[in-house]
Amino acid sequence: MKANEILNKIKNIVGEKVNLSEEKIEMAEITLENGTVLVAESFEAGKSVFIKTEDEQIALPVGEYKLEEGKILVVTEEGLIDSIKEAAEEEVVEEELSEESEEVKETELEEEEKEEMNYVTKEEFTSAVEEIKAMIDEKLGNKEEMKEEVIEDTKEELSAVAPEPVKHNPEAEVDNKVNFHIASNRTQTTKDRVFDKIFNNN
Repeated sequence: MKANEILNKIKNIVGEKVNLSEEKIEMAEITLENGTVLVAESFEAGKSVFIKTEDEQIALPVGEYKLEEGKILVVTEEGLIDSIKEAAEEEVVEEELSEESEEVKETELEEEEKEEMNYVTKEEFTSAVEEIKAMIDEKLGNKEEMKEEVIEDTKEELSAVAPEPVKHNPEAEVDNKVNFHIASNRTQTTKDRVFDKIFNNN
């Protein structure tokens, strides 16, 4: 059952009849230069504006939109019309922008020329490479001297302390029994007993 039918049944029981009619609002349509259809109650400042699609209406994003009539629709807040202005205003703005862009291009060209003058010449490059090589040679020379000093120091230390040589004595008796018990207080398992017999740890 629809909501209207349910309300009518309730009103019949109560004794009043309800006449709910859906009011349809007439929406004005306007087409953009690219063919997109916009829908609004009226195209005035402060009114809601939507993009017309098959399924639903989508709020118009922020930006400026050219209409087929030659006017410009300005949206500063999503879905709300800020203003509709004439295209002539935009042409003036475009002329100002083109003048500014020419000035910017000129300054960029001047900067590029300055950058070109900052390139390194072949002589400057070779002298810089030679300086770097000299610095590297100095660093490596110091390291080689330090290595030689360390080697000499270690040789002196090794020659100063000469340990007595160890001699093997085959006649001396060596005790091969290992006399330590790990967890000797616990109950012995079969594995423990087998290992005791193998290692003679009685």
